[in-house]
Amino acid sequence: MSWKNQSGGPWGGGPRGPWGTGPQSSGPNSPDLEDLIRRGQEKLRTAIPGGFGTGKGIVVVVALAIVVWLLSGFYRVEPDEQGVVLRFGKFVGTTNPGLNYHLPYPIETVLTPQVTRVNRIDIGIRTGDDPRRGTAMRDVAEESLMLTGDENIVDVDFAVFWMVKPAAAGSTEDVGAANFLFNVQNPEGTIKAVAESAMREVVGRTNIQPILTGARQNIETAVQELMQRTLDGYKAGVLVTQVQLQKVDPPSQVIDSFRDVQAARADAERLQNEAQAYANRVVPEARGDAARITQGAEGYKERAIIEARGQAARFLSVLGEYQKAPEVTRQRLYLETMERVFGGMDKVIIDPAAGGSSGVVPYLPLAPLTGSTTAPAAAQGAAK
Repeated sequence: MSWKNQSGGPWGGGPRGPWGTGPQSSGPNSPDLEDLIRRGQEKLRTAIPGGFGTGKGIVVVVALAIVVWLLSGFYRVEPDEQGVVLRFGKFVGTTNPGLNYHLPYPIETVLTPQVTRVNRIDIGIRTGDDPRRGTAMRDVAEESLMLTGDENIVDVDFAVFWMVKPAAAGSTEDVGAANFLFNVQNPEGTIKAVAESAMREVVGRTNIQPILTGARQNIETAVQELMQRTLDGYKAGVLVTQVQLQKVDPPSQVIDSFRDVQAARADAERLQNEAQAYANRVVPEARGDAARITQGAEGYKERAIIEARGQAARFLSVLGEYQKAPEVTRQRLYLETMERVFGGMDKVIIDPAAGGSSGVVPYLPLAPLTGSTTAPAAAQGAAK
């Protein structure tokens, strides 16, 4: 018996609907389900030779259903995805991008997570939409304020970039996509908690001065390595590609005073560098002068010793000759001495016979004689 011929449908209720009174649609009436079923049956009878109720028709219907069921196992994996095949809910393997096939539902199902997309998580800062300013940044103090190794407080904002870890070569257990889907319930929340914990650990064993100046790269590398070890221990199937520090400052309440301290430290460092440069310039010069004086003294010492030895040897040789011929040697020494004494002097020679018997008194103008070439003539005129 057709449901359309009954008043109120199979559950009764009259024209007001199956559940009794209530609001009714005021639009056009929707197609009747019984009409759709009846029309489908008529088309199926027309398509199946011999009618739907015969054995041959049932076989055809079952065969078509099996074909459709088998064809439902085809699926496509996009280039940025990886297929994870589950057989009765258990992981059995992965498939590459492209057209693939699995046993139809409910035997096997496929999940296709994105494995090449690089995701980003911001810690210590949030991005929001401002109707007047557009994108606005908001600081989250409970995430960014951290204690350093020298018991100072620093405000650290950083970002973590991660992706699904590729499958290990030749391994059926270390499959990144499967671990990412099944081992961690909330991957993004886990990554955020691990990142904040790793950053607090690294900052907690570092003094504030290196954190604010030259240790940023070392901190990023240390946090990335610590995060990766922790997530691998969880078998989370996550690869941390980069940790990037966005802002590293003292707390806003003391940042002005801290900048004054930094300026004083910079001045002290500059003065130390200038003093070191002066020392590097003066000390080598002093060492060079000391070496030059020492070498000069050594040279004078050697020269004096050699000269003394030479004079002693000459004296001994003269002594030997003197002992052989005293008169000749004495005359030679006298002449050599006179030659050495008068060799550099202006000399005027007067014949003793010129003033001996005639009573001529020689007159020597000493001032004109010094350096004058006419001195002998002047002296001769005075004598006349």
